Amino acid sequence: MKSILAFLLVLLGTCAESNIQMNQTRRHHVKDGFQNPGKVQDHGFGDFLVWQWQRFWQDTSHLEPEKYANFPIFQKPEIERIRNNKGKFSATWIGHATTLIQIEGKNILTDPIWSQRCSPVSFAGPKRYTQPGIARIEQLPKIHFVLLSHNHYDHLDLPTLKALDKKFHPLFLVGLKNKQFLSSQGLENIIELDWWDDINRDGLRIVFTPTQHFSARTPFDRNETLWGSYIVQGEKNSFYFAGDTGYFSGFSEIAKKFPNIDLAIVPIGAYEPRWFMKPVHMNPSDAIQAFVDLQAKFMLPIHYSTFVLTDEPLNEPLKKTILGFQKRELQRTALLDLKIGESHFWQDEKVLGDNDAFPSELENVTK
Repeated sequence: MKSILAFLLVLLGTCAESNIQMNQTRRHHVKDGFQNPGKVQDHGFGDFLVWQWQRFWQDTSHLEPEKYANFPIFQKPEIERIRNNKGKFSATWIGHATTLIQIEGKNILTDPIWSQRCSPVSFAGPKRYTQPGIARIEQLPKIHFVLLSHNHYDHLDLPTLKALDKKFHPLFLVGLKNKQFLSSQGLENIIELDWWDDINRDGLRIVFTPTQHFSARTPFDRNETLWGSYIVQGEKNSFYFAGDTGYFSGFSEIAKKFPNIDLAIVPIGAYEPRWFMKPVHMNPSDAIQAFVDLQAKFMLPIHYSTFVLTDEPLNEPLKKTILGFQKRELQRTALLDLKIGESHFWQDEKVLGDNDAFPSELENVTK
C-alpha cells in the first residue's frame, strides 16, 4: 500500500496547458500531446497494480535504506575548487539525475532536486535516503542554465527551481508545453524546445534531443508535455544528458548528428521489474549499450542511490555497470562512477583526444 500511495503522489499535481500549437506533421506530435519515436509498449495503471500485487508477496526488505547506511556513495565536495573554476570542463554528481557541469566558464544544472521527497507534498511520497552532494543551493557557483528533461517529480522539482531562480535567475530549458506551467509558478526565464531545436547562448549550442520515456504530473495529463535529452556543445567540449529514458535506436542517431561527444550522462537505475520498467528506464546493460551507441569518451552514471523508486537492490546498478564494462572489455577509465558530491576535472588534452572510450572492434557490439 505504501508503494501505491507513493506512486499516486508522484502523479498528482497541477496540470497546465500551453499556447504552443501542435505540429502533427512531426511524427512525435499527436492530437493530444506527444509520443515516442518508435512503437513502445505502454504500461498503464492496470499493469502498475499487477506489479504492486506481485510486490505484496515478495520480500522487499532489501529496499530499506537503513541496510545501506555504510555504502560508500558520498564524498565531501570540493566546493571552493568548483566555485573558483574559471574554464576547465568538469562534472559533479549531486545525486539522482542532478549534475553540475562546468563547461567553458558556464555552470549548468541537470534536473535539479534538493527536496527531501520527489512528490507534490512534503509529508509523503518517495523520500531521498542520501543527501545532495552539495548540501545547499547557496554553495553553488552562479548557475547559468538549468536543463529539464521532463516533468516527473524526481526531475522537475518546483521548490528547487524556485530557489535557483531566486538565487541565480538562470535560463530554464524545457520541452514543449512545459513553459506555461513553470510560468504559473513564478518562473520567467524559460525557453521551450521541440526535439532537434537548438539555441545558441554565451558561446554554447544547446540542442533538445529525443528519448524514449513519457510525461505526467497527474493521472490525467499523460504525455501532454514533451520529454527529451540534451546535447551541449562549446568551442572545446561537449556533453550529452539523457535525463530519463528506455533504450532505443535514437542514441545512434544522436551520435551521427553530434560526433565526438566528450561526456554522456546516462541513467542506470530504477529498472525492476523489467517487464514493467523496460520501455521507460534503462538497466545497466542498456545504459552501457547507449554509451557505446553515442560513441562518447566518458560515461557518467546517474539515477541511482538517491530515491527508492523500484525493486532492484539499492547498490546493484553501479555494481552491474562496472561488471558490464569488464565483460565487454570497455576501458575502465571511461566510466566515471562518481560518488555523490564527487567531481571530475579534465585537462583539455585528455578530453579532446581521439575517441578511445572503447576498442574499435566493440563499437557495433550488441547486448
